[in-house]
Amino acid sequence: MTITDTPLGLADVHAAADRIAAHVRRTPLVAMGPRVMVKAEHRQRGGSFKARGAANAMLGLTADAVVTGSSGNHGIALALLGAAIGVRVTVVMAAGASAAKARVIRSLGARVVKTDGGVAERERRAAEIAVATGAALVPSSDHPLVVAGAGTVGLEIFEDVPGVSTVFVPTGGGGLLAGVCLAAEALPVRIVGVEPVDARRYALSRAADRPVQLPPATTIADGLRGQRPGEVPWPIIRRRVDDLVGVTDDEIGHALAVLRRAGVAAEPSGAVALAGAMGSGFPGRAVVIVSGGNTPLALSTMDSGVRP
Repeated sequence: MTITDTPLGLADVHAAADRIAAHVRRTPLVAMGPRVMVKAEHRQRGGSFKARGAANAMLGLTADAVVTGSSGNHGIALALLGAAIGVRVTVVMAAGASAAKARVIRSLGARVVKTDGGVAERERRAAEIAVATGAALVPSSDHPLVVAGAGTVGLEIFEDVPGVSTVFVPTGGGGLLAGVCLAAEALPVRIVGVEPVDARRYALSRAADRPVQLPPATTIADGLRGQRPGEVPWPIIRRRVDDLVGVTDDEIGHALAVLRRAGVAAEPSGAVALAGAMGSGFPGRAVVIVSGGNTPLALSTMDSGVRP
């Protein structure tokens, strides 16, 4: 498939890789068996892949203040980099968001604003604050620079495993999935997005051939509770992704246990892609993206002042 209805392309992902190189880690691949490898983004700075999009946006925008809506990991990534480069950060968090992640964000010097409702209300409030304060709005996924930064995960996978047949991508706001689609623009590789079954906004939108909005979800994968496809990721995913599969909380929990037995300290959202791979058939070798590892233990370490 080709991507014809978005201004973003592979060149933007390569530009992001150059821009963020000094601020992110090149994460390793961990073998889970003869046919499955894990892309270990739980070892990324800030504990998740979100460091990539956050760095690309903050460095590309050169703003002195930014505001975002986040379930936690994107907020941590922005706060961590903001503290390092002197950018003020405000993070809006919805009802039900992780209190431990909010504490870490505050400990990094960022401001946390709580709001009632779900992700849609969170995003509305973040946009209001950006307008009122003049801060740059840096959404957790729905921004060209964020998507391009997230796509650097895909670049590393395709460089390290050139014969990979399938990449399973955890899908919430869609920034990571869209970014990997961009990185795979000219490659004969299957890209599979994996969503919690009660938060399948991309699968349902693709079936309807238009963006649909879902009610707030309660999945254990707290980072994947988005309600509506993002305007930037949606056209990329619609045209390039090969499949979108749903997984239950029980399947996520099982995948989480499998990862932890293998020494991969994932959080629930980070185990979603493996849950999808375990329930799907695929030829050849597959790479599963473990998108984050901000477990209670990891968060308590960050909250105590030990910086990842």
